[in-house]
Amino acid sequence: MGAAHSPLVLRHADVVVTMDAQRREIADGAVVVNGPAIEWVGPTAALPTPWLDALANGAAQAIDLRGHVLMPGLVNTHHHMYQSLTRVVPQAQDAELFGWLTNLYLLWAGLTPEMVRVSTQTAMAELMLSGCTTTSDHLYLFPNGARLDDSIDAADAMGMRFHAARGSMSVGRSAGGLPPDSVVETEAQILADSERLIARWHDASRHSMRRIVLAPCSPFSVSRDLMRESAVLARSQGVSLHTHLAENDNDVTYSREKFGMTPAEYAEDLGWVGHDVWHAHCVKLDEPGIAVFGRTGTGVAHCPCSNMRLGSGIAPVGAMRRAGVPVGLGVDGSASNDGAHMLGEVRQALLLQRVGFGPGALTAREALEIATLGGARVLGRDDIGALVPGMSADLVAFDLRGVAHAGAGHDPVAALVFCQSANASLSVINGRVRVRNGRLVDMEIEPLLERHRALARTLYESARHPHTA
Repeated sequence: MGAAHSPLVLRHADVVVTMDAQRREIADGAVVVNGPAIEWVGPTAALPTPWLDALANGAAQAIDLRGHVLMPGLVNTHHHMYQSLTRVVPQAQDAELFGWLTNLYLLWAGLTPEMVRVSTQTAMAELMLSGCTTTSDHLYLFPNGARLDDSIDAADAMGMRFHAARGSMSVGRSAGGLPPDSVVETEAQILADSERLIARWHDASRHSMRRIVLAPCSPFSVSRDLMRESAVLARSQGVSLHTHLAENDNDVTYSREKFGMTPAEYAEDLGWVGHDVWHAHCVKLDEPGIAVFGRTGTGVAHCPCSNMRLGSGIAPVGAMRRAGVPVGLGVDGSASNDGAHMLGEVRQALLLQRVGFGPGALTAREALEIATLGGARVLGRDDIGALVPGMSADLVAFDLRGVAHAGAGHDPVAALVFCQSANASLSVINGRVRVRNGRLVDMEIEPLLERHRALARTLYESARHPHTA
């Protein structure tokens, strides 16, 4: 996958959404991609002569995008990809967060290395086809020899820009935590493996395709010491920190009862605030907590579909943004959001904010900004999220000529969000075409899905009948 590839000239897009400092939207726009970076952006009629010559002599590849909106690749800031194996589990369909987890931990204890690899590839395929080019994934339990390396191998095979979060759980049920003791690790094991992964896999360079994140799972599954030690290790190695916080009322109650603090106070007490930290959900983040996050630049991964599915509530995204809190979007795990369509998440974010706070709460362009520049900021990256020369060549195009967008041609950018969510027609990641004509170009998805179905069935049946599996 490291072989050289020819430059790309993407031209005649109906609109190029740049997300640059001026938020330019260029009619009949073009973007030139050279290697892993963007070289030029502007109107098709203004393409520089050297690139016209390169097209004429076959030194560059042209892709015609008439009828399409071309924009930066979407950034997913929170996921649990292994959960694609346990969608719509009957026992957890109508539960809130804690009940949902209690039922599903019993299934997840059966995960194997192959299950992690196959579920990661499947989840990434779903994301890529929906316009996502950069994703994080929070893997926090490692039974039966499973390792974070298994998901990293899968990401390499898919060619997706990846922030691999080494999750962990150290406080089992016998010690007052939520998870069963069978899926927790010792803190020494967790920290040693975290060090190993950073040394082996972390790439801090510009246009990096792989970064490691340290991500103790949640306040109700790890100790104060592990949170603190993880922060010390992460900062000594220059990697980011991630966890769940203030997801629902029970989460807040647990924090007050166990620690005598709100979730935000607890995070600040542990040193879990700053530009290198982002928290998933924050549905119940209070005004003082929002102020702390804004002052310190602490990020939030907003997961609207999951928050609705579990009845957790509506995160105060508008108040966060007004306070200067970096906010990105996340699809969350495929067992709490049984779809993982990244553009669909953008649409749901818009609709949910309007349900909670009125029709002016979020505009279509603000929602797209959260999903691009917002996600980049949350992940601590200054090389993705915008179509600007020198930025990473992560671009997606959506074809708006179908029935779902009929009549919306007067504002095709807003149509991306307001109308039925489209799949990506084209996806370029790190300068390489990964989706063309709505299909993955580097793999046959049908055999992957067949294996995924078999593994999902095995995982479910082995939990239901543990003595016969």
